Amino acid sequence: MAKFGEGDKRWIVEDRPDGTNVHNWHWAETNCLEWSRSFFTNQFSNAVILSGEGNLFIKIKKLEKLEGEAYVNVRKGKIIPGYELSVSLSWEGEAKDSEGKTISKAEGAVDMPYISDENADEDPEVRVSVKDEGAVGKALKEAMVKKGKGVVLEKVRVFVEAMAKGGPCRDELENKKVAPKSVAAAAVEKTSVLPAVVVKEKEKKKVKTKEGFKTITMTEKFSCRAKDLYEILMDENRWKGFTQSNAKISKDVNGPISVFDGSVTGMNVELEEGKLIVQKWRFGSWSDGLDSTVKITFEEPEPGVTIVNLTHTDVPEEDRYGNATVVENTERGWRDLIFHRIRAVFGFGM
Repeated sequence: MAKFGEGDKRWIVEDRPDGTNVHNWHWAETNCLEWSRSFFTNQFSNAVILSGEGNLFIKIKKLEKLEGEAYVNVRKGKIIPGYELSVSLSWEGEAKDSEGKTISKAEGAVDMPYISDENADEDPEVRVSVKDEGAVGKALKEAMVKKGKGVVLEKVRVFVEAMAKGGPCRDELENKKVAPKSVAAAAVEKTSVLPAVVVKEKEKKKVKTKEGFKTITMTEKFSCRAKDLYEILMDENRWKGFTQSNAKISKDVNGPISVFDGSVTGMNVELEEGKLIVQKWRFGSWSDGLDSTVKITFEEPEPGVTIVNLTHTDVPEEDRYGNATVVENTERGWRDLIFHRIRAVFGFGM
């Protein structure tokens, strides 16, 4: 037993000269305030609330102010987020006549004075105000409360969920969870396009690549104008917002695209604003030389209702590692990580 005051070195966690937190023994705190500011900026910049319903057009312009504190404490994989934030947004709206001419415009603010981890399971208070209290201003404010409040709260829930998973520390925590057992397994994990889908390595000495391709077709319905949905799918900042991953998207024919942190790359083949997107898509886990074709058409049977028809051709049945879940994972990715997320983040659900 050690003498009083000396301690037993077997139970003392000493400070290392290199500053390394061995085995995450100590609590490691990360300041998340700037990350939170960037998160809310991406979520709310030019977020469409109404695009023609009742001849009203409303969108959130940008994040005006975010004050308070936000941090994440991590120890041995345990995540404890902490935040107390005051958030202010600006919004603008306009009313148009039946011919599409602007009758009047109005501007206002959305304030959330207290977003806190203590109330993570409850929606924060949302205050909507308008600068002009005239008839049109009041109508736009009422529409903003009715439709916009739900959109705002959904984005706040996305933030709460992201903080619970580690905020800016999430990628580092995921990488530390399990070390790859083989070079092939590491490559699969790095190049998987769908973050929520884990591709299992097949326990075979030799992988035999199957020949054959599949076509994925999907029809989805959204409560928005066709041009708004087109813009979301062609805007890299909005991609970053609803997927929470890096994206680079050219708006020119033959221009390059890269989404899901570079796991999917390709190029634009044909673009017709509000009507058609045709792109070449290649997943990083596919065998060399394989490309697929994504075709998305937009139909607007009535103002404010858009039907999207997706046709994704030449999807290989297996990836380069012999995993035969490519088609299933790709279809799930379109449904859950793209279309469903667009509904949730932008409030386009029917």
